[in-house]
Amino acid sequence: MNARIVLLFAAALLLVACDGANGEPPRQSPEPQASAASEQPAEPGSAAGRNLSLPAPPESLGLASDRLERLTAHMNRAVDDGIMVGGVGLVARRGEVAYLETYGLADREAGVPMREDALFRIYSMTKPITGVAVLMLYEEGAFLLNDPIARYLPELADLGVAVSTAGGDPDGATAGTGANETAPAVAARNVATREPHRQPTVRDLLTHSAGLTYGIFGDTEVDALYRQAEIFDSRITLAEFIARLGKLPLQYDPGTRWHYSASVDVQGALVEAVSGMRFGDFLQARIFAPLGMVDTSFVVPNGKWPRLAQLYTPADAVTDDDYGMFLSENRTTALVVAEDRWSDEFREGARFEGGGAGLVSTVADYLRFCEMLINGGELDGVRLLSSKTVELMTADHTGHLDLPYGEVDPGYGFGLGVAVALDPGAIGEQSSVGAYYWGGAAGTRFFIDPKEQLIGIFMTQSVPHRTRLRDEFRSLVYQSVID
Repeated sequence: MNARIVLLFAAALLLVACDGANGEPPRQSPEPQASAASEQPAEPGSAAGRNLSLPAPPESLGLASDRLERLTAHMNRAVDDGIMVGGVGLVARRGEVAYLETYGLADREAGVPMREDALFRIYSMTKPITGVAVLMLYEEGAFLLNDPIARYLPELADLGVAVSTAGGDPDGATAGTGANETAPAVAARNVATREPHRQPTVRDLLTHSAGLTYGIFGDTEVDALYRQAEIFDSRITLAEFIARLGKLPLQYDPGTRWHYSASVDVQGALVEAVSGMRFGDFLQARIFAPLGMVDTSFVVPNGKWPRLAQLYTPADAVTDDDYGMFLSENRTTALVVAEDRWSDEFREGARFEGGGAGLVSTVADYLRFCEMLINGGELDGVRLLSSKTVELMTADHTGHLDLPYGEVDPGYGFGLGVAVALDPGAIGEQSSVGAYYWGGAAGTRFFIDPKEQLIGIFMTQSVPHRTRLRDEFRSLVYQSVID
């Protein structure tokens, strides 16, 4: 079973759901030669060129040092209790880093301490980066957001919608496929389709309302066809991914339902089609290099591999049934080393550049990306987006749609690649109207609060991720705000 698609499933189930609902017990508060890229000197202002180890005094930024110490103590207790092996937390406010701490170990078995420049598999935190790439091309006049995607990806023209799922069953499993029916059994028969009300648009891709799926949410006919087609095979290119996807029906009418899906990987293919560049090359040339994101990529160069934090998994989730591991009951917090296959797709030679979950990064690199957004699309004299486009990106685009509970938290809407806070009272935790966030399947998360000029980044590595740590991180950051 392909590890990438299973991790996408993890993100769908665990990433944006309220982590406090997962049943975690309450707690008291010889090395290869370095690649050329890793040897290049840092550009001025780049992540590598900044001394993040010398944060500004928190009080000068309206944060309380003693309250930030609560955050450190809380995370260190999580390490001591075995809730996580290690992680990194960063808080920035008003353009300055106020807090940067490592917790625990990067590799427990080898006794390697966590380091500030550790590499993390950020999984679905790739999605906002992909969204920015799409919006950059939108600003250049390459397309309009309401254009049909088939105008640029003709393989996706004239898609039908499966009759069995077109009604939009909110449970994600509708008539047409039995609970135990295999994907080949479905593929062997003709799936009834009809014309959708309209074809999916670029904006639909950005808002997860294009009618696509991931193939693993339920036992629908469309889910089964996705699994049979192996659209996320790590050995294929984005062009081959689109060719396979174009032979499959939609699960829902476009624009009628928010459904976490392969739409962000289609965005990557769209970038390739209109830019004439490989997706990874576009990201490197147009986003990573200009922002000084020196450690963000789809593969980890051999020379940087020792910096990659070890990936762990709950001891009771180790099973040959990859999908079942994410649905298993949370009976233990004990973590064991994840199988090597979960990391193989990040090694040199991997081909699939997935816009939905494929990047590795560091807290310093991701801070550069967040700073660009909070500054309205510009950082250190480099502008990637207009402030109006960032405003559009972080507006709610799904008010007319039913956002399934457990996929987007109550009180949030969804913008162009990020969840957006609409009502802190409904959220029930500290926040501000207009704050936005996203995270990854292994426990990573970022949030940006423009009103407070506040950025929080938390990274750890366990999958399926069952802890409340990223929610607790956000809460403990907010409680440190005193001005």
